[in-house]
Amino acid sequence: QVQVVESGGGSVQAGGSLRLSCAASGSILSISAMAWHRQAPGKQRELVALITSDGSTTYTDSVRGRFTISFDNAKNTVYLQMGSLKPEDTAVYYCLARPVGTRGYWGQGTQVTVSS
Repeated sequence: QVQVVESGGGSVQAGGSLRLSCAASGSILSISAMAWHRQAPGKQRELVALITSDGSTTYTDSVRGRFTISFDNAKNTVYLQMGSLKPEDTAVYYCLARPVGTRGYWGQGTQVTVSS
């Protein structure tokens, strides 16, 4: 079994910053990729940022230049540093951990609220 636990969400004013963390634990030999997705009310879940085991990163256009994803291989933990936050960044943020050979495991989500 694999457990995925997010932390770091909260409320912040527009222009502020937050840092999300996500730790994967359990029966993991190695991680192929970890990613952050988000889902705003009434909208589909979307990919925010992804990082592979070799450090390659992908960002959705709306966050590129404002958000930074990083990965601590030794801790199987991924971070999302979010800056210059906007009200439209308000959503539940979900972590996806993808151990090698699996489709991945989702965390329970953490709420991020940005007020104007």
